[in-house]
Amino acid sequence: MNINNHNSNKNIHKLSIAPMMDCTDKHFRMIMRKISSEALLYTEMIVAQSLIYTNNKEIFLDFNIDEHPISIQFGGDDPEILKEAARMAEDWGYDEINFNVGCPSPRVCSGNFGASLMKDPEKVAKCIESLKNNCDLPVTIKHRIGVDNNDSLINLNNFVRCVANAGADRFTVHARKAILKGLNPKQNRTIPPLKYDLVKKLKVLNPNLLIEINGGFTNINESLEALNDFDGVMIGRSVYKHPLRWSEIDQKVYGINKKPKSASDVIFSLIPYIENHLKNGGKSWDICKHLINLVEGIPKAKIWRNQISIKSIKKELDIDYLLKLTSKLEEMGY
Repeated sequence: MNINNHNSNKNIHKLSIAPMMDCTDKHFRMIMRKISSEALLYTEMIVAQSLIYTNNKEIFLDFNIDEHPISIQFGGDDPEILKEAARMAEDWGYDEINFNVGCPSPRVCSGNFGASLMKDPEKVAKCIESLKNNCDLPVTIKHRIGVDNNDSLINLNNFVRCVANAGADRFTVHARKAILKGLNPKQNRTIPPLKYDLVKKLKVLNPNLLIEINGGFTNINESLEALNDFDGVMIGRSVYKHPLRWSEIDQKVYGINKKPKSASDVIFSLIPYIENHLKNGGKSWDICKHLINLVEGIPKAKIWRNQISIKSIKKELDIDYLLKLTSKLEEMGY
């Protein structure tokens, strides 16, 4: 259990790495932490009910001490279950709890949580109250600008104010609405248009609330521009697919004077972590499936990724081989 809770959470995180199912596991988060010491990291969404009823809590809750600051994201709609989940998150040492009201997955919505909850602000408020009243962590919320045809500024503002009154500490707004019938989750990330202006108006109407923008950001300069209007920017798919494009987060967003890490720097710094994972019976592919995204835009990048992938999948990748391939990157200045 992680009991080393960093109470260093400032609650204003200029840049965060979005919770993404099948992407933001603890191995990817470790890679990102090597790239940025400051960005707020999120777990994948954890269904609160699954956490409460499983005997193996560690599967859901485990993280590495180096990952702070880290937020745990819960999905659910039962205040009693969320109460238990909040206590566990705090005991385990998370820095923050985030409540998911943005996921458009049919599986999630049929359980009446995720984006479909935006239709019921009072229920969301009860969930936030339950989380707030049962831990001392900041409780934040991630949601869309609306659902189906319920996507006006008036409705969004009413939703946010209702949830703010329940005690939510920060609002991360994905600037797209969710279309629950007819689009799958992947389509919901791209087809509904981005409406940054709507979120900007929301911020103007609520200057005292912390409002973070999410959706469609592909580089640091776009993020810096957005920080003129919003309290934070959350990055999703772009940082997962192209992590090194974000190698200057600490320098450009947080003003820290240090050299950005190269791909070889990141991989070399992860060697002890990978060795430990293998020693404890883990598979190299658990980490390498994320690691390969670090190498792109250089000669033979595809060959490098293939060599790592094939060896990992066949369970033939050893540390010496990884060191050898990474040294080749270093020789190229990458």
